[in-house]
Amino acid sequence: MLKLDHVVFPVRDAGASLAFYRDVVGLELVEAHEGDDWGDYAWLMMIFALPGGGEIVLVELKGAPTPLYRDLPKDARHYAMSADTVAELGDWRMRLREAGVRYWEEDHGAQQSIYFQDPDGVVLEVTAPPSRPASGASERARATVRRWIGDGRGAAHP
Repeated sequence: MLKLDHVVFPVRDAGASLAFYRDVVGLELVEAHEGDDWGDYAWLMMIFALPGGGEIVLVELKGAPTPLYRDLPKDARHYAMSADTVAELGDWRMRLREAGVRYWEEDHGAQQSIYFQDPDGVVLEVTAPPSRPASGASERARATVRRWIGDGRGAAHP
């Protein structure tokens, strides 16, 4: 059985990212590595532990170009963490307000979510209650994907 182990994404300013993930998000920096050989870039990797297991890994690549995401909806690329209860989202509202971090909320029916951006514009989500993935393959999901691909809405395939 697979479970999420870690997510890795680039950052432009290690200092600002460290302060944000440590002080605003409340994660512990548990490890850091550095080198000079990642795609010809010098790099710093900061590893933050998630309380329920897993990690968020931030990598600053010195001199690397900034990814261009400006033409996509800002939350089309985001990382979600969960709180156990909807009541805990109140703590997140207060934490974000006190840190001066702008956020927005969405009601997803069975879940409530708070979204906010880190210093690099990466969108983070705190949702409650936690997602409960389906326990098996879904014919409905496969049919939806086949329809998308068949309608020509998806990317061209070789």
